Amino acid sequence: MVLDNPMHETRKRDHIEQARNAQISPNMVDDRFYYEPLMSGHPNQDFDISVTFLEKKLNAPLWISSMTGGVGEARHINLHLAKLCKEFGLGMGLGSCRSLLSSNQYFDDFNLRPIIGYDFPFYANFGIAQIEKMLEVGDTHKLIELCKKLEVDGLFIHINPLQEWLQPEGDRFKRSPLETLEKFCEIKNQSDLKLIVKEVGQGMGPKSLKALFDLPIDAFELAGFGGTNFSKIESLRKKSNEQTQCDEILFHVGHTPKEMICFLNELGIENKNIAHIPLIISGGIENYLDGYYLRSLSKNPSIYGHANKFLSCAENYDELQKFTTDQIQGLKLASSYLTLKETL
Repeated sequence: MVLDNPMHETRKRDHIEQARNAQISPNMVDDRFYYEPLMSGHPNQDFDISVTFLEKKLNAPLWISSMTGGVGEARHINLHLAKLCKEFGLGMGLGSCRSLLSSNQYFDDFNLRPIIGYDFPFYANFGIAQIEKMLEVGDTHKLIELCKKLEVDGLFIHINPLQEWLQPEGDRFKRSPLETLEKFCEIKNQSDLKLIVKEVGQGMGPKSLKALFDLPIDAFELAGFGGTNFSKIESLRKKSNEQTQCDEILFHVGHTPKEMICFLNELGIENKNIAHIPLIISGGIENYLDGYYLRSLSKNPSIYGHANKFLSCAENYDELQKFTTDQIQGLKLASSYLTLKETL
């Protein structure tokens, strides 16, 4: 008898040969989920995991977190990321746009709206230190004008006291970031720009989160402990004789995304408005299962973000496409067959 499927014999031989290599220990199980194989067919091309984020549609709940700019080699990286946003229907935050406030030398690094188009969200990014200085001298209009020139939907303000402290050429805050944000919100409300606040790799505790969510912000990126830590980056930039024991101690201070989601879920019980503010969950998100898990835990509408994962393959557009395709297919499968074992 001739087999109808000539691949049948090859497949069965592969099963025999790989069975020994495919053994998995019971203690390797991902115990965050119930696996429910009876409850869905395989997701097809029409399987919809799109979300709305700040009034714009994303084809998947995936965000390209702020990374780089203002240096020559960053241009092609940002161009690849912008092209990816357009192709897959994603959102993107720029790296710090600080250099554009004083020079147009690297404007093309950041001028990505013509590539992304107008359907998907695109945000500028400034540090709280720059906001403090502009408020002090009364030239925040320059920031608003720059945002209009870049045609962004709004801006991130990153809160980074430890990074600035450890940075060899870092700024020193004269006021608390909260006071600076309060003053900036008064000015921002006179424009149609959205405001997203984020940390830079160590997250925020409950007191800071409560104060932040009392402000008229439009969204919050966790940027929690466990991923790229900009305080450590600044210490690594120092010469060996400039590094101190203080640096190493500070690396380990912070809050994980899961811990911060727990804080926000609890705060949302006391203040219902908190639960309506969208989140970008980032910081140590290794794969789509981490993203799916943390989004499922959060009571806020949320998406999840990668920075380093995108950056690591941004030099090669084919690799970027493959990474993103894998993320989206994985999210669809997780949505089809996995449910959480726990809630916060």
